Amino acid sequence: MPDPALERVLYTRNEIASRLRELAAEIRQDYAGLPPPILIGVLKGSVFFLTDLARELAMPLRLDFLSISSFSAAPDRGRVRIEKDLELDLRGEHALLVEDIVDTGFTLRYLLETLTARQPASLRVCTLLDKSSRRLIPVPVHYRGFEIPDRFVVGYGLDYRQLYRNLPELGILRRDES
Repeated sequence: MPDPALERVLYTRNEIASRLRELAAEIRQDYAGLPPPILIGVLKGSVFFLTDLARELAMPLRLDFLSISSFSAAPDRGRVRIEKDLELDLRGEHALLVEDIVDTGFTLRYLLETLTARQPASLRVCTLLDKSSRRLIPVPVHYRGFEIPDRFVVGYGLDYRQLYRNLPELGILRRDES
C-alpha cells in the first residue's frame, strides 16, 4: 500500500527491480573483459539504487562514495562543492558514477569535470531518474533507469527534508506534505 504522503506512485518496488535487472545486464555487457570498475555513489540519494544495482551486477567491483552540496538559489546557482571526497584513486581505472537523479545538469557537469581531471580510463554515468525536461546543461547519461516528469519525487533514496528515503517505491509527494 502506497505511503499516504504520496500523491501517486510513479514506479513500484517491482517495476524498479525489473528496470535494475535490465540496467545491470547493459552494464555487465559494456564492462565485460575490463578490470573491475569502481562504482561511485553520490550520497545520500544514490545509496538504495547503488546497493541494489551492485547486487544485480553480480561481478567484481569496488565501491566508493562522495558527498556534495549544491546551490540552486541566485547568485550561487549551479555552484557545487564536494563535502566528502573519494578514498580510491581513479587514475587508470574504469569508473561508473551512480546518481539518484539528473535534472538541470549543473551538479553532474561539475562531478564529471572533477572526476575526469583524476584521469580514469573511462567514466560513465548511471542515474536512476532523469528529469531531462529541466536540463540546462548538456551532460552525458549512459544508463538511465526512468525518465520522469518535472515533479518532486521521493522514495527509494530520494528525500524531502531527509524524510521518505526509505519508501520502497518512487512517487510524487503530495503538495500539502511539501
